[in-house]
Amino acid sequence: MTTVQVQEQPVRNATMAASTVMTVLYAISFSHLLNDTIQALLPSIYPMLRNSFNLSFAQLGWITFTFQCTSSLFQPVVGLVTDKRPMPHSLAMGMGLSFTGLLALAFAPNYPLVLASAATLGLGSAIFHPEASRVAHMAAGHRRGFAQSLFQLGGNTGTSLGPLLAALIVVSHGRGYLAWFTLLALLGVAVLWRIGTWQAKNFHRLRPKAHDAGTKHAVLPRNKVIAALVVLVALIFSKYVYLTSMTTYYTFYLIHHFHVSVRTSQLLLFVFLFSVALGTIIGGPVGDRIGRKRVIWVSILGTAPFSLLLPHVGLMGTVLLTVCIGIILASAFSAILVYAQELVPGKVGMIAGLFFGLAFGIAGIGSAALGHLADRTSIEFVFQCCAFLPLIGLLTVLLPDIEPPRKHA
Repeated sequence: MTTVQVQEQPVRNATMAASTVMTVLYAISFSHLLNDTIQALLPSIYPMLRNSFNLSFAQLGWITFTFQCTSSLFQPVVGLVTDKRPMPHSLAMGMGLSFTGLLALAFAPNYPLVLASAATLGLGSAIFHPEASRVAHMAAGHRRGFAQSLFQLGGNTGTSLGPLLAALIVVSHGRGYLAWFTLLALLGVAVLWRIGTWQAKNFHRLRPKAHDAGTKHAVLPRNKVIAALVVLVALIFSKYVYLTSMTTYYTFYLIHHFHVSVRTSQLLLFVFLFSVALGTIIGGPVGDRIGRKRVIWVSILGTAPFSLLLPHVGLMGTVLLTVCIGIILASAFSAILVYAQELVPGKVGMIAGLFFGLAFGIAGIGSAALGHLADRTSIEFVFQCCAFLPLIGLLTVLLPDIEPPRKHA
């Protein structure tokens, strides 16, 4: 190899690291859509499970708790392990576990097996999310906010499609029709195997490092980094307990408070979740342009006026307010995740696993707690209490400014 070739090699690698690999981003976003469509089918059939097994709100909350906490406990472990030892084809393995959990859920004859099915789905999600987030980071170049938003868009679109498909297919024909959705899992395995092959081929060239030249932000003392991470965890708590109140109990709120049908409640849940998907794709690119901290401010705290008004309006007002809440609140997660990854550079998998895990774990614990609260009081009281959660967004003032001044494109 000539001297010129030796000098050009680092330049090519730097250029590759700075460029955005759109084909891979679209593929991983599509895989996220498939994964979260499958995951979203579980809460979408809660009214059916409640009728079939005569379950209380607390028992429904424990189903969510089992799913979310299985995912929560394993995601940081998966991220930490794969930071040290890459496992590109683990993505396909995670989708295979989702296939198994969904098939078991379709034919579970009793409540304990429903819990086991939920745990299997959670384990599949735990394997998928940290490694898929790493792929999005690898393919992002300098557009990290955009890449995470596109990745999250796939997931939130899938989450919104779950209730819609459940309303159109499963409610009409029975729980056994969940088995047909395993075809989505098989498609996901095929796509993720190809992504894993790309990741294995490009891992060492695009692997994020602590001294990544593309990460130009202030290096903070350890105690300030820890304090900032604690604030981010509080913001995740605010966001995901509120979201789980919507994804788990919104249909019951609509049925009990407005006397709509199960089918209508699921369609309105789809409207809310679609607005979440829309907000997700907005947050990342805006964060790339104006700064993550500003997006976090607007997203978490900006939800409060709408959430506080929600329990006091009619059906049409409820639908309109949930659309506003979904769009504003959803823009936060991509900004929070990329902010945390820039706060602790070189630990992409661990941070992704930690924050996805916290999101799932907090949602699971919140779901169980809110279920018990609903049994003791009412579903309306639950929504009145959760309305104050976005006010925790005031803690954003404690986050340090780690980003350089933004320049116009």
